[in-house]
Amino acid sequence: MKKIYHLSSCDTCKRILKELQPLTGVVLQDIKTEAMTALQVDEMAGLAGSYEALFSKRARLYRQQGLHEKQLTEKDYKALILEHYTFLSRPVILVDDQIFVGNSKKAVASAKEVLHS
Repeated sequence: MKKIYHLSSCDTCKRILKELQPLTGVVLQDIKTEAMTALQVDEMAGLAGSYEALFSKRARLYRQQGLHEKQLTEKDYKALILEHYTFLSRPVILVDDQIFVGNSKKAVASAKEVLHS
C-alpha cells in the first residue's frame, strides 16, 4: 500500500507532493477534511516505533496549550494526534511496510527513492 497523509492547505506539503510526482497508485488523505482513525494512527506508530515519532512539537497548539511544559506519555501523544490534525508531523508517507515522517530533506529523498523504485 502506498499512502500519504498530508494537509492540502500546507505549502510545505504541497511542495513535497509536487516533488514526489508522479504519484501513480498512491492514496492521498487530506487529514483536515478526512480525519485519521485510531487504527490509522496505530498503524503509523507501529511503523514509526512510537506515537512521539509522529508528533509535531512545532505545532502552534503545542505551546498554546502549554504542552511543552508537561511530561507527555505515548498515550498522550496518541490522544493529541487524534484530537487535532495539527499534531501530526507532516507529511507521513507509507510505502508497504516503510514509513517516512515529516518534511526533512532526508525523509523526502528516501520516500521518493522508495516510491519510484
